[in-house]
Amino acid sequence: MKKKFLANLMVGNVLLHNLHWNVEGKSFKQVHEYLEELYDEAFEQYDEVAELMKMTGGFPPASIKEYAELMDLKELEVRGYSIEEAMKEAKTYLVHMKELALKIRSEEDEEEFVWANLMEDYVASYNKHIWFIDQSLA
Repeated sequence: MKKKFLANLMVGNVLLHNLHWNVEGKSFKQVHEYLEELYDEAFEQYDEVAELMKMTGGFPPASIKEYAELMDLKELEVRGYSIEEAMKEAKTYLVHMKELALKIRSEEDEEEFVWANLMEDYVASYNKHIWFIDQSLA
């Protein structure tokens, strides 16, 4: 599950860049900048998760081949996205990552509290972004 989470963070970074580069509409600047915030955060999480894998005795996947085998995100077509489409796609990604983080959190026991704590932090962040997007689309 942790390797899938890591792969999804990297693929999600590409997904969010696609939306960032290709969003179109009247609120372009705000949404363009918000999507940049999301992919910057995803990349920080990617690095944190990989380093925690190393600190806890594992080896993080580190190849496109491995990510393609592990990830379970739906890749997005390269095209223009309306503000609403871009925000909905970003929300879909965040909800999926939140669900994975909750699964990892529930699988960890007391000996792996560092993983549990990290996933709790990520869930809190995902909740904030999901709320922000819901308010923006209301």
